[in-house]
Amino acid sequence: MKREEKDVIIGEIAELLDKYPNVYITDTSSLTVSRTNDLRRLCFNKGVKMLVAKNTLIRKAMERKNADGYRDIFQSLKGTSALMFSETGNAPGRLIKDFRKASDKPVLKGAWVETAIFLGDNQLDMLASLKSKNELIGDIIALLQSPAKNVISALSGGGGKLAGIIKTLSERPN
Repeated sequence: MKREEKDVIIGEIAELLDKYPNVYITDTSSLTVSRTNDLRRLCFNKGVKMLVAKNTLIRKAMERKNADGYRDIFQSLKGTSALMFSETGNAPGRLIKDFRKASDKPVLKGAWVETAIFLGDNQLDMLASLKSKNELIGDIIALLQSPAKNVISALSGGGGKLAGIIKTLSERPN
């Protein structure tokens, strides 16, 4: 591979690192071509961008983007590496878990999720269970609406009870 080709690949990876706040590094080395195509198709359907590149090119792109931020993840750049880029932090984790129901690959080597670094396949369950920003906002809104709904329910239910009590007392002979 010529230097110009390497620079193009490094630039492409750096652009993806700028565009996506979440990057997973996985090992897909023992997957057959058919299974790799299935994985790529699943990534496409779930909105995850998958890219396979040499570790040195990935490292250079990460150094170009943010040398200090990615430094701890460099240790996971060994062997064959496939990058998964996503807008939501849990999408690649869930995708990997779903795909691994049929095989033992891909193996999570490391992940960069909103500036937090996760190393090792043992972090996959936690990454898959992370809530996205929109899910957290929805949970907060539901929590904020709950007390208001309870007050409205109590007032509307209590108003009917109060009216019934007043009616009963007014019909009562003195």
